[in-house]
Amino acid sequence: MASIRILIADDHAVLRAGLRMLLEAQNDMRVVGEAGDGSEVSRKTRELQPDVVLTDLSMPGPGSGDVIRQVLRACPSTRVLILTMHDDPAYLAAALSAGAAGYVVKKVADSELVQAIRAVHAGRTFVDLTQTTHPTSQRPKDLSQREREVLRLLAQGYSNQQIATQIKVSVKTVETHRTRLSEKLGLKGRAELYRFAVESGILAPDS
Repeated sequence: MASIRILIADDHAVLRAGLRMLLEAQNDMRVVGEAGDGSEVSRKTRELQPDVVLTDLSMPGPGSGDVIRQVLRACPSTRVLILTMHDDPAYLAAALSAGAAGYVVKKVADSELVQAIRAVHAGRTFVDLTQTTHPTSQRPKDLSQREREVLRLLAQGYSNQQIATQIKVSVKTVETHRTRLSEKLGLKGRAELYRFAVESGILAPDS
């Protein structure tokens, strides 16, 4: 099986070295490059075409949202996993809105970081719930089972067409469910729906 090709982006060389040692110790991973600032991330993504970009949010150069969007323009098949010290849900929502596939904090266990890389490479979304969110009393009591299912799939990054295929309904039906979800929950856009799915327990870290 081909190795997961990873680009590590962080402005601290010592941290990059530690991450490289951890990841290259995995049988299914290979570090293909490193970047120390936002501009270098975009350039190296174009050059190396990695499967996963593991990047910090706070680096010199362009803002993190711009970096994520530039990476995805340079290589649409690349998955972006955020590794950050920020455990504020607002940072999570902004990263997901820009197109990140996962978000973990730097105090996460090594095993969970490795799990996160494998998850996003496999096309799933991964969030370190224990650090990025806080308990919430809000629960999706008014959602039907099908609406919960659509919300979970939306939060995992599936398109309307993919959801329709998976649950065997028309795209129009999925769009209707999505509209009702937004109306019932008072949320707009995938990032807000994602955050609700995380905080309400619909989306688990390994889902």
